[in-house]
Amino acid sequence: MDFFTHPNALCESATIGSGTRVWAFAHVLPRARIGIDCNICDHVFIENDVIIGDRVTVKCGVQVWDGVHLEDDVFVGPNVTFTNDIFPRSKQYPESFGRTVVQSGASLGANSTILPGITIGRNAMVGAGAVVTRSVPPNAIVVGNPARITGYVDAAPYTEPAADARGAREPGVTKTSIEGVTLHALRAVPDMRGSLSVGEFEREIPFKPLRYFLVYDVPTAETRGEHAHRKCHQFLIAVKGQVSVVADDGVKREEFRLDKPSAGIYLPPMTWGIQYRYSPDAVLLVFASDYYDGADYIRDHADFLRLKLGDAPKA
Repeated sequence: MDFFTHPNALCESATIGSGTRVWAFAHVLPRARIGIDCNICDHVFIENDVIIGDRVTVKCGVQVWDGVHLEDDVFVGPNVTFTNDIFPRSKQYPESFGRTVVQSGASLGANSTILPGITIGRNAMVGAGAVVTRSVPPNAIVVGNPARITGYVDAAPYTEPAADARGAREPGVTKTSIEGVTLHALRAVPDMRGSLSVGEFEREIPFKPLRYFLVYDVPTAETRGEHAHRKCHQFLIAVKGQVSVVADDGVKREEFRLDKPSAGIYLPPMTWGIQYRYSPDAVLLVFASDYYDGADYIRDHADFLRLKLGDAPKA
């Protein structure tokens, strides 16, 4: 036996990887599968239909019920509650239990509750005490009851360059830390009759669009985007209100705030884009270089990383 079991633990499974430690008063049922170098802390219960990957930490007081799959490098905080039956009744069992997947590198904060049948995306962070009722995208930070996205891991907020003495910025293009992504200060002409903002395609806006769409009336808790394009270029302007945009090139991610009609952001192909934190009055205008083509979308972040970086997901 090349794993450690505390004398006061009950470990009935033989499918446990080398270097794993099962501590006092933990109970692991016979058909559970646990990978290498895991840490199963005191008073943890692991049921039969459970898969736990490598280097997983399960802190004290957690019950991992049938149908739960914890992938590699997951952290499960103290007293996290998993559920597998959305309508539980005593002595009444569903035909199958809800499947819950916590993907690689995700962390679940202490006392959070995870409802059945959802996926917690890679590297996501679930805040302490959160009640997660819907699947969480990769890298998202969620808190509250019900849990809502409040940020993205390692998405550094963009810092705007200083304005001039009048509080204005000269029209122009600013490179960002994200490959190919640029911010555009468009020409603005305010006067007593109102204000005008203008941009010319293939000049200020670096392509000629074949399509536009407007996004509006978005509930503040909702997130849009969450995809990349293989060939399509996009240019985003918040014509009213404000929207936060996260751009991800597979190596770095950065967060930008669109809050004026004279500011836009250019997202080249093979950039993972997310829009969230819509103000109640927000209207987002998006110009696209191509007609709609469902095959041009990459909707899984792991697929995006494989296509972009040519190897297994790491970000």
